Amino acid sequence: MSTATQSSGSATGTADTADLAPVRTESLAAILVAGERPPRPNALQASLTFGWRAILKIKHVPEQLFDVTAFPIMMVLMYTYLFGGALAGSPEEYIQYLLPGILVMSVVMITMYTGVSVNIDIAKGVFDRFRSLPIWRPSTLVGYLLGDALRYTIASVVMLAVGLIMGFRPDGGVQGVVAGVVLLIVFSFAFSWVWTMFGLLLRTEKSVMGVSMMILFPLTFLSDIFVRPETMPGWLQAFVNNNPVTHLASAVRGLMEGSWPSAEIAWSLGWAGLLVAVFGPVTMRLYNRK
Repeated sequence: MSTATQSSGSATGTADTADLAPVRTESLAAILVAGERPPRPNALQASLTFGWRAILKIKHVPEQLFDVTAFPIMMVLMYTYLFGGALAGSPEEYIQYLLPGILVMSVVMITMYTGVSVNIDIAKGVFDRFRSLPIWRPSTLVGYLLGDALRYTIASVVMLAVGLIMGFRPDGGVQGVVAGVVLLIVFSFAFSWVWTMFGLLLRTEKSVMGVSMMILFPLTFLSDIFVRPETMPGWLQAFVNNNPVTHLASAVRGLMEGSWPSAEIAWSLGWAGLLVAVFGPVTMRLYNRK
């Protein structure tokens, strides 16, 4: 019985081996090189692909949205009801001045997570694979910034929704609000290049966050986000009036109020252009040498 079974199994194995004929080198090469190679993606396509990758990371790890949802809500509620009565007589009056500024503060502060994400990918070795691809070299970094632009938009929508519930009424209407948010996102996109540089330069993500907060706290708190500069000492006004965050907050506030603060808008766009012009090349140099 066992002999018959072994004979049957041997016959079956022989038949299977006969079916799996050896692959010739010529036929394998014909399969691999058959058809045309896909075209090389251009700069825009590669950047959008990496931007989509950043969005997918948010989809798979939704906890990343905590800083653009819960954090802005907490900031609006805390500062409005803590300082509203003392600074403007009532929270309802103070939020008309505060909300555009606190919107700028929240979005500018979450720009540092671009550098953190870059640093994490470097530590995991993902960048080594990206740099070996036949793509436009800056597309990897630009993709991070495009993906984070969605985070800035979400944070802006959340804060504006909370502000409207609390009594914020922008005299500029929908056009003024949209213009202010667009200006804020453009500036934040440029500002993120700073943290991208630190993400490439520093060794750990904790170092990136520490350096970022050390820079962001003076820039955001020593501005006109909470109070007007006229109430500050003269020596402090010199810094506050030349602070890029002050120019941005004043521009966004003016647009939402229905005016067109051309000087502040020009300053904000000028700072954005300067940040890209300075930190963009430095970041790419570090990226190429990493």
